[in-house]
Amino acid sequence: MQNRSMRPRRGRAARLAALATAGIVTGAVGLTSAGAHDAAVEQPVLGSRSAPIITVDGLQFRDLDRNGALTPYEDWRLTAQQRATDLAGRMSLAQKAGLVVHGTLPVAGTGYDPAKLATLVADRHVSTFITRLSAAPDQIAEADNAVQELAEQQPLGIPAVISTDPRNGFSVTQGQTVARVGTTAMPDTPGMAAIGRPQVTRRLGDIIRQEYRAVGIAEGLSPQADLATEPRWTRINGTFGSDARAARDQVEAYVSGLQGGTRGLGADSVAAVTKHWVGYGAQANGYDSHYYYGRYATFPGNDFAEHLIPFEGAFAAGTAGIMPTYSILKDLVYDGHAVPQVGAGFNSYLLQDLLRGRYHFDGVITSDWGITGDCPQICRDTRPPASFIGSWGVGMPWGMEDSTVLARTVATITAGVDQIGGSDDPSPVVAAVGQGLLDQARVDASARRVLQQKFALGLFENPYVDPAAAASLAGNAAFKEVGDRAQASSLTLLSNRGRTLPARAHKVRKVYAYGVAADALAARGLQPVDDPAQADLAIVRLGDPRGGADLTGLAFTGAEADYQAFQKAVDAGVPTVAVPKLDRPLILTNVVDRAGAVLANYGVSDEVLLETVFGERRPGGRLPFELPSSADAVAAQLGDVPDDSAKPLFRRGFGLSYGGRWW
Repeated sequence: MQNRSMRPRRGRAARLAALATAGIVTGAVGLTSAGAHDAAVEQPVLGSRSAPIITVDGLQFRDLDRNGALTPYEDWRLTAQQRATDLAGRMSLAQKAGLVVHGTLPVAGTGYDPAKLATLVADRHVSTFITRLSAAPDQIAEADNAVQELAEQQPLGIPAVISTDPRNGFSVTQGQTVARVGTTAMPDTPGMAAIGRPQVTRRLGDIIRQEYRAVGIAEGLSPQADLATEPRWTRINGTFGSDARAARDQVEAYVSGLQGGTRGLGADSVAAVTKHWVGYGAQANGYDSHYYYGRYATFPGNDFAEHLIPFEGAFAAGTAGIMPTYSILKDLVYDGHAVPQVGAGFNSYLLQDLLRGRYHFDGVITSDWGITGDCPQICRDTRPPASFIGSWGVGMPWGMEDSTVLARTVATITAGVDQIGGSDDPSPVVAAVGQGLLDQARVDASARRVLQQKFALGLFENPYVDPAAAASLAGNAAFKEVGDRAQASSLTLLSNRGRTLPARAHKVRKVYAYGVAADALAARGLQPVDDPAQADLAIVRLGDPRGGADLTGLAFTGAEADYQAFQKAVDAGVPTVAVPKLDRPLILTNVVDRAGAVLANYGVSDEVLLETVFGERRPGGRLPFELPSSADAVAAQLGDVPDDSAKPLFRRGFGLSYGGRWW
C-alpha cells in the first residue's frame, strides 16, 4: 500500500472569510471568467506580515526570498514535490540540518519566550516545533502567529510546522498529553474503541483537526497504534485497545479525520504522526520506556505480527508521519531476521526493511523525544515516580547509552529517521556530514520530505490564523454535543445490582460524591453531603491505583483515598455507583463485589456522568480490553498476546445497558 501523504490538495475556501476579517490575508484573488489565466487554477489565500506579494500572470504569490521575482518554490501552481526540490537546492547544509530536528517551543506564560525563540529560528534554522502550551485557544493562536512571523523574516521565509501531543482528552501526563483548555472534551482513545464505531472516531478526529488548525497547529503527534497486550503498561490510555483488527479500523478513522480524508495532506489538514512503531504495547512487566529500566519490549508469545496490524490502518489512510518506539524489542527474531538490539529509532531493520520496504511508507519518520540525548548513571538509576527528566536533561538512547550524541545522530539518520524529536540543536548533523560520518545526500532526502509536507499543508501560502475565530470555533456548542455524546456512548456498565441505574431523580436529593464537583451536583438541584449515611445515592470516581513499588499494580489495596471513600459509602449501606477510569485494564474484583453499579469510563465530565447516572443519557460502551481478575493472573499472562489472562473478571466486548446486556 502506498502512502499518499505528500499529494497536494486544494480547498481553503471555508477559511477565507475569517482570515480576511482578521486582517492577516493579503492579495486574495478569485477565479477569472476568461483570459487572465487558466480557470482551473484557484488562487489561494495569501497571508504575509513582512514578505512582499508579487503578481505574475494575473496571479499573486508571496516573495519569500524577496528577490522581486517568482522563484519556483514560491509558485503554488507547482507540486509540493517540485517546490521542495527547488527550495532544498537553494539551502545551505546548516539550513537543511535545521529541518531534520523537531524542537520544543519555549513556553513563557501564555506565549513563547521571544529571545529563546529567536535563537532557535534565526540562529539554528529550526522550523518544526512541538508546543506544550496549555492556554486559551486565542492565546495559543497569537503565540503561534508570532512563531510564523519570525520564520517569515528569515532569508528563505520557510514557515514553521507546529505540532502537539493530544489535548482533547481527560488524561494529562508529562511528555504524553497536554492539559485541555477550551478545546472539545472527548473520551481518551480507549473510549473511542469502546464506542466501537469508526465513523464516530473519524468525526472526533475531524473536530480535533479543525481546532488544531484554528490555533496554528498543523501536526498531531497521534494516534497511538500500539496494541494493548500488557495490561500493566502505563500508556494503554492512549491506545485503541487490545483487538488488533478493531484497532486498525480505529486508527484509519482517526488519521483520516485528522488529515481531512485519505487523499493526502491539504491546506486544511493536520499531519498525523502515528506512533509508536512497533511493539510498544508489549513492554516488559508494563514498565515505562521513558526510563532505562523500561527499555525492553518482550514477545514471549511470539505474537509480534499482531502488533503490526493496527499500523495498517494508518498506512491505508495515508498517515503523514510515523514515530518509532523507544523500546528495544528484546531478542526478537521476526520473519527470519534477528532484530537489532537497539531502540527502534536506531533500528534499520524496523525502519528500512519493514516500514519503508514492506509497507512502502514514504512520509516523514520522526523519532520519539530525546533519543540522541545522554542518560548517565543517575538517569539509569531513576525510576517512577521521579521524573525521567532531570539534571542531566532528557535522554532515551536505548541500546546506544554509551555512545556520543554525534554517534547517535549518525545512527538514527542512517537508520531512516528524518527528524530527531525533541532536539533543537542541528549542529551534530552538520558536524557528522563535515566529518564524513553521514552522507549529505541522506540529509538532503530528509530535508525534502519535511519541506514537501510544509508545502502540502499550505503553510507557504498562509501560515497565519485568526485568534478570534479560534476562540469561537474551539469547543463550540455543536462540537461539545458530539464530544458529550461520545463520552456517554463510551461509558461501559459492568454491573447493575437491583437496577441501581438509572437513578430515579425524584428519589434522590442528597448525594455523597467523591471526585464529582459540588457545583455539578448543585446545578441539578442535588445536595452534596459529607456523610454517606445521610445520602440517597453515592457516586465515587476511582482512579488508576498505580500500585506496588513499580507503580504498575492494577488492583486496589484499600489504602487509596478514592477507594476508602468508596468503602465508606458501601459500609453506610447507601446505593453506591463506582466510576472507575480505565486508563488500563484495572482489577475490579473488590469493586464489583460491593458496588450497587459499576460504570467504567475513559474520560467523562461531571455533567455527562450525572446525565447518564440519572438516565438522560445511556451508557453504550463495551470493553476494549479484558479486565483481569487478579494480580496473579496478570503476572502469568504473556505480555505480547492480547486478552490472555486466566479467568478474566470481564472479557473484552462486555457491556450492559440499563435494560440488560448491551451487546
